[in-house]
Amino acid sequence: MATIKSLYSSAALLLVIIAIAAQTKTAQSQDCAATLTTLNTCAPYVLPGQSNVLPSPECCSALQNVEHGCLCNTLRIASRIPAACSLPALTCG
Repeated sequence: MATIKSLYSSAALLLVIIAIAAQTKTAQSQDCAATLTTLNTCAPYVLPGQSNVLPSPECCSALQNVEHGCLCNTLRIASRIPAACSLPALTCG
């Protein structure tokens, strides 16, 4: 009987840990999305045909505030979109 109670306690603890991890992941995703929107100040630098050769101080500041993992994961996901849409992979030269 004690083993069953211990098993239920362990299962309940595991569910609490999973719930906390899911909430943390959601909060991190929201933080990532919010900081990525600050990169709009970099648009004049990254859009083709623009005359700005160097990013503005605002762009540099926004980029500095984006977590490395957030930006890398976003780029990694974006690079998989063409394959998910049955389109050829992007090649940049």
